[in-house]
Amino acid sequence: MFKKHSSKLVILGLIFTIAVAVVNVICTYFFFEPDRLIYLLDVGIDALGALVCAALYFGYMRQEGEGATYFRALNLSVSVGFLANELMYLTMDEPDSSTFCFVFCIVCKLTDLAMVIFFYMYVRQTLDFKGKLVKFADRFIPITAILQAILILSNIFYPVTFTINESGAYEYVDGLIWTEDIFLFLISIITAILIIKCDSPRSQKVAALLFYVFSIVGDIATFGTFGNAAMYGMVLLPLIITYCIIFNDKSAKLAATESELNLATDIQASMLPSIFPVFPEREEFDIHATMDPAKEVGGDFYDFYMIDEDHLGIVIADVSGKGVPAALFMMSSKILISDHAQMGGTPAEVLERVNKQILANNDTKMFVTVWLAFFEISTGKLIWANAGHEYPMINVNEQYELLKDKHGIALGVIKKAKYENQEITLKRGDSFFVYTDGVAEATSIDKELFETDRTLEALNSMPDGISQEEVLKGVRKAVDTFVDKAPQFDDITMVGFKYYGPEGKE
Repeated sequence: MFKKHSSKLVILGLIFTIAVAVVNVICTYFFFEPDRLIYLLDVGIDALGALVCAALYFGYMRQEGEGATYFRALNLSVSVGFLANELMYLTMDEPDSSTFCFVFCIVCKLTDLAMVIFFYMYVRQTLDFKGKLVKFADRFIPITAILQAILILSNIFYPVTFTINESGAYEYVDGLIWTEDIFLFLISIITAILIIKCDSPRSQKVAALLFYVFSIVGDIATFGTFGNAAMYGMVLLPLIITYCIIFNDKSAKLAATESELNLATDIQASMLPSIFPVFPEREEFDIHATMDPAKEVGGDFYDFYMIDEDHLGIVIADVSGKGVPAALFMMSSKILISDHAQMGGTPAEVLERVNKQILANNDTKMFVTVWLAFFEISTGKLIWANAGHEYPMINVNEQYELLKDKHGIALGVIKKAKYENQEITLKRGDSFFVYTDGVAEATSIDKELFETDRTLEALNSMPDGISQEEVLKGVRKAVDTFVDKAPQFDDITMVGFKYYGPEGKE
């Protein structure tokens, strides 16, 4: 809901900046009259600046995070400044224009304040601000902004800092005019100090500081003339520079991160059996598996290996968390399970040993659910233990059913965890399907779960005689059809196994 609401606001912001640009361009037509040519340069800057604001806003429309919201708000405030300036110039020489000019002055002053606040929030999120001064600024700046806004709005009732004379000209009021500048000065100084002290690259710091440098230069160049369009033009230039430098630096860093994640994906994929059939010389069974991570790398894994000539080890697991941390924990868990399975013992004994070893060095407090089975090929005997994993689905009566086996606790939770071996004998043609919670918890656009009932329905709708690869493809197709365009939030991992008997497939 929030994302949909947010995207609507972004679109409305784009519409507003485009509308402002169009209005400003149209307004320039009224300044080609002899008595108004003196303002043509200013209104031209307003029109050009408004067009640039619309273009810059459009360029940042699809950005998320990294201060994107505040950058767009900053852009909107500059756009408002250009519009207020344009309208002020438009009504300046009209009869009884003082009221209009007064309103536009109030808007411009509030816009100046908004720009400084939004700029602070933007660099606060994009640059690496640290230290006690950040906490002070987070409290001081909002309070200061409220005080300044009250001071500006008080001019509506009494000329505290400025007034507009009958001819529409701006006039300072002696006494408190300095308070407007001191507020902006304090906020700017604090923000500048934080920019200088932060750990971001020098190019980003210099680009951010230009916001203040250009503002000062603009103020000097226009002799402090309030409402001069050049002031907003001088603000817009550093915004463009800041956008280009910070965005490009972030993009380069993101590209490097994506490259590393792609490498991690390749490494993780290479650790899982991926060439099928895995045991082409064994015709007694058909086994297939898939793993589709929700992110570039995932925490699910599967594995199968020949313990000896007559015993096949099968494991499927789901690590807590997502992304790189889960992937690293997944790799170490996979190796531990494989090594201990080769050392001998029942599935329950293997899980108990692995659990102790994981807890011996588990500062991250992560855990992993595991379904571990040993299959005796000559007899069809399947022995397994379940460490908090999903229930398996067994087809022993020409129909897949949910087998609610006894669960132990996930590995990595408590040191003295105990697991129980369970056993079933498969006959020729029997099969089983094991999976991670990404299958049953796949979520549709309407926030409805796929659940185990639909998984069983998908399995039982498969035609007889198809391979396990086709079975898994059928389940995945059913999941994809159900979720439709909803994003994948969890890794989806599946293992399918079918027993053909000791004689093999006929």
